[in-house]
Amino acid sequence: MDVKGVMAAISFDGDWITITKKELGHRDRHYRISVRDVTGVTFKPASRLFHGYIQFLVPGSAPARESRGVFLGGRPPQSDRNSLSIAYKHNAPAEKIVAAIEEARIRLSP
Repeated sequence: MDVKGVMAAISFDGDWITITKKELGHRDRHYRISVRDVTGVTFKPASRLFHGYIQFLVPGSAPARESRGVFLGGRPPQSDRNSLSIAYKHNAPAEKIVAAIEEARIRLSP
């Protein structure tokens, strides 16, 4: 299951979440999170004017604060390794991947 983000992508195989960040002039960076380590998921759908985001909460890492500004629209910064911004046209796939991750968290919880 995959979702394209803004200069990023996310994939979920049932056990692992892989976030790929893309920056101009740099190599792609891949971050893997076990679904067992996720303590929460924040999903803010995108509007037609502003990008939304998916953010994963993990122990030992404080959630990134939303950046404020005309062009940022209240989303975590690109440097936050546990989140990615999504465009309006990717809201439906993002909802599906968030639901699958939440279901896996419940299924795999002790």
